[in-house]
Amino acid sequence: MSKSFGVALLGAGRMGMEHARTLLGIAEARVLAVADPNLQAAETAQRLLRAEKAYPDPEEALHHPGVEAVVIVTPTDTHARYIEMAARAGKAIFCEKPVAKELGETRRVLEVVERKGVPFQIGFQRRYDPPYTQAKSKIEAGEIGPVEQFIAVMRDPAPAPLEYLRTSGGLFVDMTIHDIDCARFLVGEVEEVQAWGAVRVDPRIGEIGDVDTTNLSLRFANGALGVIQNSRRAVYGYDVRTEVFGAKGKLVMDATPKTPLWQYGSGINADHYHFFMDRFKEAYRLELEAFFRSLSQGVAPTPGPRDALESLRIAVAATKSLQEGRVVRLSEVV
Repeated sequence: MSKSFGVALLGAGRMGMEHARTLLGIAEARVLAVADPNLQAAETAQRLLRAEKAYPDPEEALHHPGVEAVVIVTPTDTHARYIEMAARAGKAIFCEKPVAKELGETRRVLEVVERKGVPFQIGFQRRYDPPYTQAKSKIEAGEIGPVEQFIAVMRDPAPAPLEYLRTSGGLFVDMTIHDIDCARFLVGEVEEVQAWGAVRVDPRIGEIGDVDTTNLSLRFANGALGVIQNSRRAVYGYDVRTEVFGAKGKLVMDATPKTPLWQYGSGINADHYHFFMDRFKEAYRLELEAFFRSLSQGVAPTPGPRDALESLRIAVAATKSLQEGRVVRLSEVV
């Protein structure tokens, strides 16, 4: 029988509730405490999970008796603080991306995690999405030969509120980082980047110093080349596609319809995914199940601290390339 772990769920907002519903079905997880500054939200999750107590302060929940692991789904600017607290308290940690928006703070906090030796998993959920997982296995088995090109597209249905974008860290750190992690996961380490960006969706995004439309070129250490395209707007819904091309063929993770049904008449209609939480619902469940399975088996969860750091380094390099209008080598970003 698998060992179960006492859990504190930190954050009971939209994504926190998604994880709460997943935790309800994980045998290795016993949620003892839930925290959210909105105590009513915390109490809603507490009732769902039959947890012992709801707190308005995540730090109190983290120190609730019997808690051995934390699931951090709090606002981005608080991640580093709660990761460090949990690490110093000896708790296993699952945290939504990113650790922090700044490279220095991320490195500092992850050094605490590694020094304390606590298990840590960052929430790059696409690694657990079945098409991406299968693609990784096929690439490692040599089914498409040496990888030569990587192409990724991600477009959100609409921009996030300006209040969020002002403090998001910029499009590459906030959004592209998921495609960057996929690039590392499927192809390997990146040596240099060249970024282009424009304001094509909302001029107010430009006024706050960001862009909403980007192309990012990657040169991998193994010689492969990559392109990532992102936009803050896709009027038809969430658009995410990835292609890996090799000497013997290619793998395509396509934007398939939510319901496997196409209607043909005067036009062609399909049930398209409208948002990332909908498209990657299964991946969010699988990543959390994998975290607790790793704890139960005594193995390191993945993606881990190095993945959190390296993907952010590439996103920071992309931002630097955009700002300076030149190719940026990853060796420049320390």
